[in-house]
Amino acid sequence: MKGRQSSDAQITPMMRQYLEIREHYADYLLFYRMGDFYELFFEDARTASRELEITLTSRNKNEENPVPMCGVPVKAAEIYLGRLIEKGYKVAICEQTEDPAAAKGLVKREVVRVVTPGMVLNSDLLDARTNNFIVSILAQGSRWGLSCLDLSTGAFRVTESGDAHVLLEEIRRIAPSEILMPAAARTGDDYEIFRTSFEQSVTTWVDDGACEYKPARQRLIRQFQTRSLEGFGCEGLQAGIGAAGALLFYVQETQKQQIAHLSGLETYFLDQYLQIDDVSCRNLELLANLRDSTRKATLLSVLDFTVTAMGGRLIKHWVRYPLLGVGDMGARHEAVDQLAECSMERKAIRASLKSVADLERLGSKIVMGQANARDLVALRRSIEALPEIHGHLAGFSTDLLCPDTSILPELTGLGQIIAAAVVDDPPPVVNEGGMIRTGYDDNLDELIAIARDGKSFLAELEAREKQTTGIQTLKVRYNKVFGYYIEVSKNQADTVPAHYVRKQTLVNAERYITDELKSFEAKVLGAQEQRASLEYEIFCKLRDTVARTHKSVAAAAAFVAQIDVLSGLAEAAVQNRYVRPAINEQGVIDIAEGRHPVVEKLIEAERFVPNSLRMDNRENQVLIITGPNMAGKSTVLRQAALIVLMAQMGSFVPADRADIAVTDRIFTRVGALDNLSQGQSTFMVEMEETANIMNNATSRSLVIMDEIGRGTSTFDGLSIAWAVAEYLHDLEDTGVKSMFATHYHELTELHRVRRRVKNYNIAVREINDEIIFLHQLAEGGTNRSYGIEVARLAGMPEKVVERAKKVLENVEKQGHVLGREAAAPARRTRVQQRYVQLPLFQGPEQDVLERLRQAEVEHLTPMDAMNLLYQLRQKLLGQSASRSGNSEAGNP
Repeated sequence: MKGRQSSDAQITPMMRQYLEIREHYADYLLFYRMGDFYELFFEDARTASRELEITLTSRNKNEENPVPMCGVPVKAAEIYLGRLIEKGYKVAICEQTEDPAAAKGLVKREVVRVVTPGMVLNSDLLDARTNNFIVSILAQGSRWGLSCLDLSTGAFRVTESGDAHVLLEEIRRIAPSEILMPAAARTGDDYEIFRTSFEQSVTTWVDDGACEYKPARQRLIRQFQTRSLEGFGCEGLQAGIGAAGALLFYVQETQKQQIAHLSGLETYFLDQYLQIDDVSCRNLELLANLRDSTRKATLLSVLDFTVTAMGGRLIKHWVRYPLLGVGDMGARHEAVDQLAECSMERKAIRASLKSVADLERLGSKIVMGQANARDLVALRRSIEALPEIHGHLAGFSTDLLCPDTSILPELTGLGQIIAAAVVDDPPPVVNEGGMIRTGYDDNLDELIAIARDGKSFLAELEAREKQTTGIQTLKVRYNKVFGYYIEVSKNQADTVPAHYVRKQTLVNAERYITDELKSFEAKVLGAQEQRASLEYEIFCKLRDTVARTHKSVAAAAAFVAQIDVLSGLAEAAVQNRYVRPAINEQGVIDIAEGRHPVVEKLIEAERFVPNSLRMDNRENQVLIITGPNMAGKSTVLRQAALIVLMAQMGSFVPADRADIAVTDRIFTRVGALDNLSQGQSTFMVEMEETANIMNNATSRSLVIMDEIGRGTSTFDGLSIAWAVAEYLHDLEDTGVKSMFATHYHELTELHRVRRRVKNYNIAVREINDEIIFLHQLAEGGTNRSYGIEVARLAGMPEKVVERAKKVLENVEKQGHVLGREAAAPARRTRVQQRYVQLPLFQGPEQDVLERLRQAEVEHLTPMDAMNLLYQLRQKLLGQSASRSGNSEAGNP
């Protein structure tokens, strides 16, 4: 193995055992149990020492080639595991599988579980409000299968697509901590897009045979104990089944046991949900802001009023997977509406929800045998809260708020079993006793009584010995090193009875033992060991009993999460003055006095200026929005997209009224992100994102584009923006609802040739050479950008501002920047050509051409023809003279 330095002749039996086990886990760090420590050797030790910042020492230090080693205490192992997993390492846990005291020769050891970024159960190592998914992908013919699993919650899903790029976007939406691919994908061309896109991610390669359809299908059927996969809706998805079966194979291999809480597979299709690619998710700041990638100032931060971890994960899922079904949206809206209307019931529900622990992750830990007594108490208290929640929901009529009461009897009985067995405040460890209540088990009660009665025996012994010996300073004590002893002060030592046997000498005292005390010690310590062993046995049986109810626990968890999200959305609606949106399939987006849900919270001290917006497929399909920087163009664009998303995820929306068209995709191109670290220019990123929109938008999509084309020259940028707007207007003959914020005022001319284009501007008011941003969306275009005024507001030196105004005036009036004295005619011509923007529509030349087209030459007399030619020539000469006069005007 890498880093191995000892020759075979120097290898001890223990080290040979280590190397044999290590050979099977070459891609993992091996935690090798030795007593109270997990030890790591060779290169593993160097890696762990560096990453965990622990001391690197060596085994056989005096030999020529000592073996590098380091270790972590077993009791603190989870902390160190978490740090390694966070850094992307995989760890194999090798335990002693027999009692060292009873072992004949070398203690048997084997790997009992593997921990990887995607295979974590310990809640302390996970974000409570984020799923921890591992994703499996598989190519089969022209189809791509994808399956994702969160082992900590039992969420297990599968889908398929015929497009690798669509699958790539779905993986980004899932944001897995680990990716599983067949071994053949290491070099296969089909998988290159995934290898390059996720080369920084933790990738695991699984045996190709585990991905084959037939064994994968049989593996899933055995896991779910069904005759087929029809009930899960995926029987025909061969690539998806291969991916899911490979994922199940990997879990079973790494966890070394059956995964009972994986009792079903959710089949979903991407066309069931509004698609928002990863770029748009970031641009709209749905889950993380662009400033520091935290959830502050995001849509999630505004909508998330959940009080349970399960609800926190579910609302994040709803934000990333808005619905397309009108009925499904309406069901959520109705539930939110009813909860918003019933303030007292909503508050009571939310108060009861606070008593519910993370049932999803508790259930998984229990089934996997990793739960402690505190986890069972948390489950019991959660179960006790369920009848309260059900009671608070009794008055609601909508299906989403109607609980499944059939699971209550089983769960209530389970809670009673736990309450009868486990103390209210058990210790965090399960092998030291103190977990089980008195009265639950007779044998345990007897052992507890021995320890309890021992205290009174010691008090009685101490009093008796004081009276017998006459030594009033005599004490009977205990410590872990010496056990029970009798302590006598130094000046009384000469008076102790002969049957006292000296055990330890201190500076000021002597310690003794007697036959009676030794007999008592053996009895008490034996009882304590037996008690700890018996308690652990009772606890394991109880945990197995609880594990058998995992389906009811999972059902309760799903319902609690849904109620938490719905009541949280109702709370958000009430606190933020949201309204219930209407949903239509006629392609109309009609928002009255809409507000940006995040910005309005950030400027609560000021009044957010709402704006109304209408988009449809008849007159208001492509909106060209002009106006100065800082006026609020970008806010209006994002606001529209967020309101559509909120409506389709089931939330109320920030508006006075909203009627929202079912939208299949939301695209954004806002210039917020660059890919410079990968060698791509800002303009290249802009063009790639725009191309993605052009290639994937449909007539049901919503496109928002902020300043497209600004990354290149003025003419190139304007040409691209114009062509893109035309393309979106004409797509599929019906066009795409699109919003363009731009400084290219020439785009406002597009409405002359495309009938569904509408011009808007963000209004400003000028008072005494100062501008006031009104932040109001008004009909009509504008030909002013107010860039110089914005520069002044930004603190630009006044000298620079004044000079900019003169340069602008000169360019607008004379067509060039440099003055007559500073520029030669040839240079001045080049400056003219650079700065004068060509007309897109009617000018003198176009007038001349138009008159020529309309002239009926066959009916003109020679004199008429001469007159017409003269008029056209004079028109052109007049224009030329006008331009010449302008070019000779004074310098700025």
